[in-house]
Amino acid sequence: MEKIPGAVLASNGKTIPLVGFGMAEFPFSTSEDTKESVLHAITLGYRHFDTASLYQSEQPLGEAITEALRLGLIKSRDELFITSKLWCSDAHRHLVIPALQNTLRNLGLEYLDLYLVHYPGSLKPGSGFPFNKEDIVAMDYETVWKEMEECQKLGLTKSIGVSNFSCKKLEKLLAMAKIPPIVNQVEMNPVWQQKKLREFCEVKGIHISAYSPLGGKGTPWGTVRVMDSQVLKEIATSRGKSIVQVCLRWAYEQGVSVIVKSYNKERMKENLGIFDWKLTVEDVHKIEQIPQGRGNPAEFFVTKEGPFKSTEEFWDGEI
Repeated sequence: MEKIPGAVLASNGKTIPLVGFGMAEFPFSTSEDTKESVLHAITLGYRHFDTASLYQSEQPLGEAITEALRLGLIKSRDELFITSKLWCSDAHRHLVIPALQNTLRNLGLEYLDLYLVHYPGSLKPGSGFPFNKEDIVAMDYETVWKEMEECQKLGLTKSIGVSNFSCKKLEKLLAMAKIPPIVNQVEMNPVWQQKKLREFCEVKGIHISAYSPLGGKGTPWGTVRVMDSQVLKEIATSRGKSIVQVCLRWAYEQGVSVIVKSYNKERMKENLGIFDWKLTVEDVHKIEQIPQGRGNPAEFFVTKEGPFKSTEEFWDGEI
């Protein structure tokens, strides 16, 4: 398997592999298959693993890393790029560092490569997912981000970033940040291409990492519009590729990293078959014409009593 290409993150010159292995299985739980799937992924060539405290997959990922080192599949933990995320119930000044320390204990690691604020909202401590609307509270961006910066200064993570942030919320964060977010992980696929956000982030030096690159089927917000797209089916047929490969190749050509999630061995291999061919100019033009719509409205954060009273307010009109 050829080496997965990477993109250089501006803050520290570290390279993020452009295809990452996602560790979110919904409903969130620890699966017996997780460890073996990670080991197989490493064997195939995956080096970027994306988890979160919410997913309950940190511990099996850590066990798989230990096993991969023992088996000689990798020579050093430094060969891997490990991302995890601060869940909203820990998005409070006094809980950020303890939350990351707990993540590192779960993983059995001394540091992360990337630590993300999972959503631009906070919950009362102890809230999981799904959560009650009365548990939603406003995030104190300044103090939470200051503690994220402290995580990097302490060497607990190499880089820090965010997830599910709009242009407006990034502007707010950048205005107060001493260390700017280096990544924004967001929903992105051919039916939600995020052109405005990508242009904004490119100017600001923020790398986009795409989740749900195939539409997020199986998640509470998943859409079948990607895999059922006639345009994508026609492109796939004409190129002798799968719709999955067309979607991932398209994202790869946009310069973003993609988080793919499958524990199926054939699919895991298929997801990497995107580097030895290109979409044509005509293919790209057809994809650009696909009607757009967000799959994850984050309605679970919307309540009349809370900080976000509509999906428009949560996404700042980017819907």
